[in-house]
Amino acid sequence: MVIRGPAGIQISNTGIIVICVTALVLFVYTFRDSISEQASSLNQYNQEEYKISEILSASIYLTEKAGAKVKDIRDQDALDEQSKGKTKEGVNDPLTEGDLESHRILVKGFSKAFPGIHLVSEEHEKESIVGVIPPSLSHPDVRKILNGVDPSVRAEDITVWVDPLDATKEYTERLTQYVTVMACIAVKGIPVAGVIRKPFEDETYWAWVDHGTSDNLKGFHGSTPGDSTVKVIVSRSHAGSVKEVADKAFVGKTVEVEPAGGAGFKTIEVIKGKQDVYTHVTLIKKWDICAGDAILRAMNGRQTDLSGHLINYSHHLDSKNEGGLVVSMHDHEMYRKALENAKSHK
Repeated sequence: MVIRGPAGIQISNTGIIVICVTALVLFVYTFRDSISEQASSLNQYNQEEYKISEILSASIYLTEKAGAKVKDIRDQDALDEQSKGKTKEGVNDPLTEGDLESHRILVKGFSKAFPGIHLVSEEHEKESIVGVIPPSLSHPDVRKILNGVDPSVRAEDITVWVDPLDATKEYTERLTQYVTVMACIAVKGIPVAGVIRKPFEDETYWAWVDHGTSDNLKGFHGSTPGDSTVKVIVSRSHAGSVKEVADKAFVGKTVEVEPAGGAGFKTIEVIKGKQDVYTHVTLIKKWDICAGDAILRAMNGRQTDLSGHLINYSHHLDSKNEGGLVVSMHDHEMYRKALENAKSHK
């Protein structure tokens, strides 16, 4: 095939290939230093090592800073509410300025302090870190639990999951007791530390597996086993369907179902013993549950899907957990099997 160019010049297929290859060679030659520097920089960041104590300290500072912004926006009625569409249950999924501002604080802070780690957020705006002041990497309460053990981990093995504003729907409805800001540190998919910030109650709950917890979690061991009443906390969006499953699951017991907003809130209620079990029977995102999972593991609690599988938080896997959720501080297998069987026979 021959292509006729300007002024009657004929260009064959071979000529076109030669021109393209020449152009590519010139491009690579011209920008070889820049390409090499970027590849070297990326590789350097992936080979960086960070201490878990530093990432946890930054997580505490950043969730508190983001939480203050979330509260300030709600107090000023400056939500600028939009809609992301509807959830699987048909409920409106709102997006507010609180979500976006919190996302910016968290993502910019983590990106500035820990280049090379994998960072997953519920929101997806890309943020420049030029001029960003990094968070403090040393928190006094974290230092207290080190006991001389402060492991470093390669950046490429670390995934930080952030939920800038859990319970956005409740946030718009002024049900602010359910609102949390969360961050979770996973190493090779396993959650090792988590932070749940309640900005409207000025409380920060955090824990680091095999190290310790925040002072406000000390002394909590969940509810008392063996009670004739089973207290189940569930999402407000599908409390009715879960009540049906729970009634079938715990025949012979009195079942009390408590609808509530926010996965972070519900997990803390189980840890404090106000509820026996938190269950979710439909899809839930991993940024909603990673921080709570880490705290539970640090406190001998347990979180699995309805089939009993632990959840993998590796960055390259799907952010959706579609296998349901069971959270408890005791008798986990009893609760899980009962709920799984009831759901399968629904």
